[in-house]
Amino acid sequence: MTARVQPKLGLDPAAVREARRLAKRAGQPIVRLASQHTTVSVERATLRLAGLSGADPDGTPWVNRLLDAVRGDVGLASGVAAPVWDALLSSDAPDLATVAQQAAVGQLRFRVPTGRDATRARSAARTAVRAGVRRVDSRRRERDRLIKRWGDPPGKPWIYLIVATGDIYEDIPQAQAAAREGADIIAVIRSTGQSLLDFVPEGATRDGFAGTYATQENFRLMRAALDETSRELGRYVRLTNYASGLCMPEIATLAGLERLDMMLNDSMYGILFRDINPIRTFVDQRFSRQIHARAGIIINTGEDNYLTTSDAVDAAHTVTVSQLLNEYFAKEAGLEDWQLGLGHAFEIDPAVPDSFRLELAHALLARELFPNAPLKWMPPTRHMTGDVFRGYLLDGFFNLAGAMTGQDILLVGMMTEAVVTPWLSDRDLALQNVRYVVNAAGRLAEDFVPAPGGFIATRAAQVLAESIDLLQLILEHDNGLLDAIADGTFGLMKRPADGGKGLEGVARKADDYFNPATEILAAR
Repeated sequence: MTARVQPKLGLDPAAVREARRLAKRAGQPIVRLASQHTTVSVERATLRLAGLSGADPDGTPWVNRLLDAVRGDVGLASGVAAPVWDALLSSDAPDLATVAQQAAVGQLRFRVPTGRDATRARSAARTAVRAGVRRVDSRRRERDRLIKRWGDPPGKPWIYLIVATGDIYEDIPQAQAAAREGADIIAVIRSTGQSLLDFVPEGATRDGFAGTYATQENFRLMRAALDETSRELGRYVRLTNYASGLCMPEIATLAGLERLDMMLNDSMYGILFRDINPIRTFVDQRFSRQIHARAGIIINTGEDNYLTTSDAVDAAHTVTVSQLLNEYFAKEAGLEDWQLGLGHAFEIDPAVPDSFRLELAHALLARELFPNAPLKWMPPTRHMTGDVFRGYLLDGFFNLAGAMTGQDILLVGMMTEAVVTPWLSDRDLALQNVRYVVNAAGRLAEDFVPAPGGFIATRAAQVLAESIDLLQLILEHDNGLLDAIADGTFGLMKRPADGGKGLEGVARKADDYFNPATEILAAR
């Protein structure tokens, strides 16, 4: 699926192997930590897979009401599945929705069942959750059929464009228009602050701020609309949203159920830029990536964000380290190379001498380190000044760098980026910029070969060496990556493991912990 680029940098294979070995060593304790804990969102995602949806008259989702009731009676350490299905089997409630409604008004109490009761409850829970996983499998097969019927875009890079009005019914015609203008991927940005909500809003929404709420109904509406446009255009248009924040596992689950194709899902973004507790984040992202693996969803990671707070030259190696860690965490969760939309960005200050050559070095390093991954290349934002002519030129250089280095997913840069909310005309001009560069230079990666030992090759080797040094420093910390995050290693953000939002929603698993979703996903 990727635009293959033959190795051109002359990277030392031993150095590449060492970088991956160190990333694995740094990531293994995090995986162990994640596997020893659960969170409120992991448990709610399990209930969603079992078919529980909807909300009470105040808009609180029933999964939240049911989980809160179970947690109040028996805690989270044993998981919610056994207590919930034990109550379902031993009461007169016909379904999970009724159990949630009765629990919300105090008509049901929960226990952790034992013996035959536990066996019956676990069996019933597995059956219900397996049905949800089968629906995810069915949506994946549906995607494969539609791509075969309508076809993929004729080549790479895929053009990725953002829609964000706040109103799903306004997003839909804008997304369809963008697809007709050449966008291959439509990303619906979430409403500001949704990542800090510990619940997923219900239904279609029309009141988001600087984005539209991620809800199951909004996912369904946009996917159906883009299917109509895909049929019209004769190519499958992909849909992206954001599986991050305090409800990462639930949003990932809803994406799988509604056939989204890509999801923003970074191992550290929520920690660094939303101050979400590190343990909560790592537990949630592991489950969410297991869902993505099962659903055939491509993840997009968030390394570009580091370069909005750190210097893009001095901190280039932190991007590479994060990419290596994201790769390890993703593969451990079951994702394949073709699902790893690892992120990087065109964020070097244009005033820096040889800035374009540095950008080429960094982009080609990512391309060669991850040759089978559909890399996501992000446009300039930090150094956009409001001069739209300069901004348009910078975006053209960004598009050219993407063509020269074989990037796979090209986010459309707007000339008014980071200055004002772009007009529709800005988007049209931006798509013209991309089309011109891709049409004129789309296969330039075949011909672009940096001089051996020259500036670009030397810079790439330097960044790789600095990445290895940083990974070694991370391993020298008493608590490895957690301490490195607390020290401000990435993006200059200091986030201690016992701080941040959402820690109260984490529980260490007891010996009798049971979750049919994690069983099914891990078995595959």
